[in-house]
Amino acid sequence: MALLDIEGVSVSFRRARGWFGHEQTYVIQNLDLSINEGEIVAVVGASGSGKSVLAQAIMGILPANARLEGCISYSGEPLTPERQLQLRGDELMLIPQSVSYLDPLMKVGRQVQPVTRDLGRKRRFMNQTHLKKTEQELTERYHLPQGTAGKYPFELSGGMARRVLMATATTGQPKLIIADEPTPGIHPEVLAETMKQFRELADQGVGILWITHDITTALTAADRIAVFYAGTNVETAQVDDFKGNGECLRHPYTKALWNALPQNGFQPLPGSQPLAGQEITTGCSFAPRCSVATVACTRERPELRKVRGGEVRCFHVT
Repeated sequence: MALLDIEGVSVSFRRARGWFGHEQTYVIQNLDLSINEGEIVAVVGASGSGKSVLAQAIMGILPANARLEGCISYSGEPLTPERQLQLRGDELMLIPQSVSYLDPLMKVGRQVQPVTRDLGRKRRFMNQTHLKKTEQELTERYHLPQGTAGKYPFELSGGMARRVLMATATTGQPKLIIADEPTPGIHPEVLAETMKQFRELADQGVGILWITHDITTALTAADRIAVFYAGTNVETAQVDDFKGNGECLRHPYTKALWNALPQNGFQPLPGSQPLAGQEITTGCSFAPRCSVATVACTRERPELRKVRGGEVRCFHVT
């Protein structure tokens, strides 16, 4: 049984159109993805492919004009809004993309403390023992200067603030961590240490969904890579499949993404990802850019199927 199971999930936003009309704009379409205990699944893809919206859907923090369809299950039970509220900040933790999520009026040390199960909130006051323990963790584990726990977020650099965000999610006993672009602006040495910490957490049984643009770094710690395109995962592959010219990969977009990296010859892919549509489109969303597309690709949307030890949405892969 998967720790997190996402089945047929679509997310759309209601927007005004004209004077009195409205329309639904789909950002995620028919998404299927799972994360097991002790596994790191990295989600990669271009901006606008729905990665951060997925994080919000799992955490239950979508805006009021959003509509969620499909099923998200956690530990075998539906992840209802009531369960999300109960688990959020305890078993279910988010490392957000923006450092603005830090409370500007609260010192860093208080924000890093885990949520207490009995009170369901941060400790109101910090005694010297708690402060010393927090300071030690920020210094040793996240390579932050002495005294960081007593500072306010505005007194930190961007990289320091991101490390504090990671500390807020990994302190305590999380079972599932959703990390939304947690590493930009971090020094390479600290980045390597961060990936090591993610791996250690996974080895202790924590499931991690790691959203990133950095495929190269993802390959250093992840177990599987889920590739997003136009609001759905077109392929989920084992890390070992990303090698050579991409001959072990399955979907044409995944291969193009891999070969577009500088170390792989920087072979750009013509065209661009389609913008979020007003309704679920028919056919494969990658078809206009695909060199092997046929008429069938424009008429029918491919289902996710298991092929050669991975999962792919493509009619032509065997």
